[in-house]
Amino acid sequence: MHYILQVDFPYSGPWGAEMVPAMQGLAQSIAQEQGLIWKIWTENEATNEAGGIYLFADRANAERYLALHSERLKLAGIAQVNAKIFAVNEALSKIDGWSL
Repeated sequence: MHYILQVDFPYSGPWGAEMVPAMQGLAQSIAQEQGLIWKIWTENEATNEAGGIYLFADRANAERYLALHSERLKLAGIAQVNAKIFAVNEALSKIDGWSL
């Protein structure tokens, strides 16, 4: 079974194309995380929020990464991290176009 980790937190930029060079090293590091299949980076400049949607191969790695990421954000001065972990209903998701 696969798991989705949904994370968002207050963020003041940079946004869009300007975020790429600022976060490229972090993105490369995240790509190496154990159990990670993919991450979608999310941003909402209008509400000053950023985060991501992650797909993990198992719940244990999703939980481990959430703890690591929350600590990293705390060290960067971001105390409020909103996060949820969901199991993927793969049978229904495949009907709607999901695949690995």
